[in-house]
Amino acid sequence: MTFITLRDVSGISQVIVKGELNENVEEINRQSAVMIKGIVQETKARDFSFEIKAEEIEVLAKAIHPLPVDPIGRVESNIDTRLNHRALDMRNQKTASIFKLRHHVLETLRNTLSQKKFIEITTPKIIGSASEGGADLFSLDYFGKTAYLAQSPQLYKEQMTLGLERVYEISNFYRAEKSHTGRHLSEFTSVDIEAAFLDYNDVMDILETLILEVYKHTSEKCKKEQEVIGHTIEIPSSPFERITYNQVIEELKQNGEKIEFGDDLLDSHLRMIGEKHAGFFFLTDWPMKLKPFYIREKDEDPLLSRSFDLQYGYLELSSGGTRLHNTDILKSRLKEQGLDPAQFADHLQTFDWGMPPHSGWGLGLDRLMTTLIGIDNVREVVLYPRDPDRLKP
Repeated sequence: MTFITLRDVSGISQVIVKGELNENVEEINRQSAVMIKGIVQETKARDFSFEIKAEEIEVLAKAIHPLPVDPIGRVESNIDTRLNHRALDMRNQKTASIFKLRHHVLETLRNTLSQKKFIEITTPKIIGSASEGGADLFSLDYFGKTAYLAQSPQLYKEQMTLGLERVYEISNFYRAEKSHTGRHLSEFTSVDIEAAFLDYNDVMDILETLILEVYKHTSEKCKKEQEVIGHTIEIPSSPFERITYNQVIEELKQNGEKIEFGDDLLDSHLRMIGEKHAGFFFLTDWPMKLKPFYIREKDEDPLLSRSFDLQYGYLELSSGGTRLHNTDILKSRLKEQGLDPAQFADHLQTFDWGMPPHSGWGLGLDRLMTTLIGIDNVREVVLYPRDPDRLKP
């Protein structure tokens, strides 16, 4: 009698091989693709809920031996080796469970946004100008013209509120910054929304609801994946705390930090704040000078913006706010930030067609995944991550 452990995407089972079938079993290398026909029956084995009495075994494709990565996990490989052989790594039940969870997260995001009357859109990733005025863009030759890879759908999604009112996009975007951390990627997945007739408090509420729905759904529906990963998903308490930029400055000063209004928050500052405000919280009302040209100021204090970041401790997950919808003010703001309004002519013209007030945000899906499953390296939750050192496979 021979025992075979058989795995497919749903899990593992035990196969009992008897008689003449035993003669061919030794020729089957580990991780080979096989088709087995047999009878499902009860088992006394504690690691399996059933077993299969084999009647026919066909080898569909043999695996080489030894393999570059042990999918069973008995021999651990470092993350670079695993990423170099990612398809094989996906046979590791822990790795597979991470991406099953990611599927459920995406499903929950789409379902929840659809219920809130958002329409999914797809915006260009090859663009003709630096859409947000940022420097961290990849450039490429586009039939003799200079083009760029989009770092966000910001301008396009704003334009779409003109007719569709509430839009969202879940797609990959690109940032050419040479960051070597566990939370930065050159190609990342962003969840973006934009909504007409809502202000930044409204879209903060939507973002909080989405986070809670993701945690609730995966906590309840993904028990097996949590068990395999070895991490229990705990639903965060709500409502999320909302603290202002000015409050943060005062807290940092009390900690002995030399910081003044208008200074950007460093990673070290966010780590201090994250220790005091654990879990999810919104950091609101940033100085206008620290925000992009399209963010609207507060009526009661023009030095402050109607903006926010969603934090998970020190980790920034999302940034958003209320947008400007007045063409003249937009042109003035562009000039203040050293940008040429002529470069944004296609975008600015849409604001002369009756652009409604609107607000939105962008959420880093990969970073959200790390909070969900307690992993601190974003490369673990991306199939084929791209960073300054990795372009293959």
